[in-house]
Amino acid sequence: MKTVNRRVLAGVVVVAALLAVVTLRGPGEPVTVVIPAGASLPQVASILEDHGVVGNARFFHVYVRARRADRRLKAGTYQLETGSSMASALRRITRGEVVTVALSIPEGFAIWQMAPRIAEVTGMRDSMVKDSLLVPSMADVNGVPGPTLEGYLFPETYFFAEGVPLGDIVAAMVERYQEVWTPERLALLEASGLDEREVVTLASIIQAEARIVDEMPRISGVYHNRIEQGWLLQADPTVLYALGGYRARLLFAAIDSVEDNPYN
Repeated sequence: MKTVNRRVLAGVVVVAALLAVVTLRGPGEPVTVVIPAGASLPQVASILEDHGVVGNARFFHVYVRARRADRRLKAGTYQLETGSSMASALRRITRGEVVTVALSIPEGFAIWQMAPRIAEVTGMRDSMVKDSLLVPSMADVNGVPGPTLEGYLFPETYFFAEGVPLGDIVAAMVERYQEVWTPERLALLEASGLDEREVVTLASIIQAEARIVDEMPRISGVYHNRIEQGWLLQADPTVLYALGGYRARLLFAAIDSVEDNPYN
């Protein structure tokens, strides 16, 4: 009987000690922790111990295995606290509560203007982002009607995890663009006699031409009239796009330099 009681008491002590480790909190200083993709449970436990998030990597390892959560650990950058309970740390890592950064794309931005902002989130070079976004295969994969993603990356503020793959950003922006095409707008598109790519292109030109929103209907009317008459659009924004960006003065020499460009 005494032996049984001692075992029970020992079990209670062990459980109590484990619960203390699980629930104990320290001062709670914020600390940034990076869990690499493909990291094993022992590696994750060591990382958390090294950063002071948990007090003992071995106990955390046992705790995670007991919760059968070793296959639910998610990679990413986390903002945790030192002296956290193992339950709290595990919950945030299995939920993927990673640090997010805002990606704000203003209306009217071309891909060359978006690239530096997207590069900050992905960790890629600006030039690599720009070149990748202009590759035709990226447009094909994401199901847009244009030869590139130009015009189909919807301007908005997005929130992504740091180091998110470029493909994930593109997918989110294209998905938001597609959401804009409500049944009502699709009906208007069909009635316009223009296809989706033509409407997107014309809208981009009008937006670049207008200085204020109130000017857009008048400018739109001018361009639609030129289209109906079969005239050239004679739009400065298309030449500026071919030249690679805004210029305060659009000289004839610059215009002539992009004479053969399809955007001229």
